[in-house]
Amino acid sequence: MISRAALLQFMRSQRYAVAASVGANGGPQGAVVGIAVSDTFEIVFDTLASTRKAQNLRRQPKIAFVLGGLAGDDERTVQYEGVADEPTGADLVRVTDLYLAQFPDGRERQEWPGLIYVRATPTWLRYSDFNQKPPEIVELDRAALARLT
Repeated sequence: MISRAALLQFMRSQRYAVAASVGANGGPQGAVVGIAVSDTFEIVFDTLASTRKAQNLRRQPKIAFVLGGLAGDDERTVQYEGVADEPTGADLVRVTDLYLAQFPDGRERQEWPGLIYVRATPTWLRYSDFNQKPPEIVELDRAALARLT
């Protein structure tokens, strides 16, 4: 079983992820986003409020991500399902700091009109490591993530 530290290390090594949201017509829509990952497996990204993903998440806050799997010699991935929100107050400060630590150039984007920060809180996660035989595949719900040591 993967440890909390190893799972966080892998997720944090991935600067980009594919994010999926539910479109107005009920269909899936995907986008590549730059991500930061908190100690509690929250995923944070910035986007413009006018983007499809931001509008989708305001209407239906379900979100999914795929991390990893793009490097030819590393066959590890995380599939992630969660609930998205736009934090305010102290939470916004915390997730903004987390994001800017990963993407210092994000400070320049803070001047863009309509820039928002989105936080996803996990409800389910699957870690797959096909670098080993047999592969390690671990599914974790919110409670299991909280218990992970």
